[in-house]
Amino acid sequence: MTLEMDSCTYAYRRWLKPVLTDFSWELPQGLTILLGPNGAGKSTLLRLCAAVALPRTGTVRFQDMPSRRREYRQAIAWMPQNITPIRGLTAREYVSYLGWLKGMNRSDAWTEAAQALKRVELSELADTRTTRLSGGQLRRVGVAGALVHQARVILLDEPTAGMDPRQRRVFRDLLRGLADDVQVLMSTHDVADLAEEADNVAVLEGGRFLYSGDTAGFLSHTPPGTASGRLAEGAYTALLEQG
Repeated sequence: MTLEMDSCTYAYRRWLKPVLTDFSWELPQGLTILLGPNGAGKSTLLRLCAAVALPRTGTVRFQDMPSRRREYRQAIAWMPQNITPIRGLTAREYVSYLGWLKGMNRSDAWTEAAQALKRVELSELADTRTTRLSGGQLRRVGVAGALVHQARVILLDEPTAGMDPRQRRVFRDLLRGLADDVQVLMSTHDVADLAEEADNVAVLEGGRFLYSGDTAGFLSHTPPGTASGRLAEGAYTALLEQG
């Protein structure tokens, strides 16, 4: 029971070089951190998995459901890189609206929105209009929107950008708890987000994986003599240099 990409090719314009070419991957169970430099294809990969974009060739599926089906979209939650506030909506109304878009009835969406905001420690701002929230608070609202409809796979694109250290700690604890029940894929530029919580790491560059496997295997690429607090950074840099 997993999300799979099979021989996917995708370009933003037909005349442009594809970002991903004949790309196949199976999302591991648990929490997977997706690393890579700008332009590596991380956001494209997430957009395909979220069915926001469809591959030119190949298929994306979950439990044998292709990404074109409504049931697929209901099983997948996606938080994009940029969270746009909706003028006039409070945080709770915003999260409830996202639940309704995923097929929840209005009553259930309203109830679950309160619980989702509680999980990201934003209950006290539930009645605050989204246009008045800080960047970090708005991103936590985006995470709540990804949690509201009880998805089986959660995709997060740079979710910790704009969060202070305490908020990041709370968020990583939340992810660790989620990954016990659902598959979580989190894209980030910050190798520190790996911490010790991730079950798996995937490093993407130029539309291909330099590494995809468990965290211990990733850290084994750390050069000798690397400081203990910079093991993940050392492994990531070494993989990029090896190409």
